[in-house]
Amino acid sequence: MFPMVTGFMNYGQQTIRATRYIGQSFIITLSHTNRLPVTIQYPYEKSITSERFRGRIHFEFDKCIACEVCVRVCPIDLPVVDWRLERDMKKKQLLNYSIDFGVCIFCGNCVEYCPTNCLSMTEEYELSTYDRHELNYNQIALGRLPISVIGDYTIQIVMNSTPKKIDKDKSLDSRTITNY
Repeated sequence: MFPMVTGFMNYGQQTIRATRYIGQSFIITLSHTNRLPVTIQYPYEKSITSERFRGRIHFEFDKCIACEVCVRVCPIDLPVVDWRLERDMKKKQLLNYSIDFGVCIFCGNCVEYCPTNCLSMTEEYELSTYDRHELNYNQIALGRLPISVIGDYTIQIVMNSTPKKIDKDKSLDSRTITNY
């Protein structure tokens, strides 16, 4: 008789626990119904990328010393560095530098370990093309700076994807203003 009673008690506890979990998930679902949709009309609206966003790589030809550190730290040995040794100056002269963004994983190792800071990440993320061979950028294409989203007057900028509410008890200071 006691095993049957404990079985009913366990069944009752499991039923109560299951209804509590279902109730919690239903409350979470209902709390999301009051939120505004977060839809960005892409070609006409663009969100501002974060400060440490890893977009297309920018290359400065004059700063590069052809040390090939970027090739050594790249997990897929992607950058192609062509150079020749100047015998009279005993120095490497860079001839060609290229990166294939169709293969690049945008890890940022090349930018991080470059001793002369000739590589940097930009905020450009629109690299789509119809031909994969167009994604192979040489030093001229890598040297072009992208147009800033903030500077383009034809695009409406979306600052933050989720609107935040201000408490009436809080005073407006610099921290609450920067959250918008």
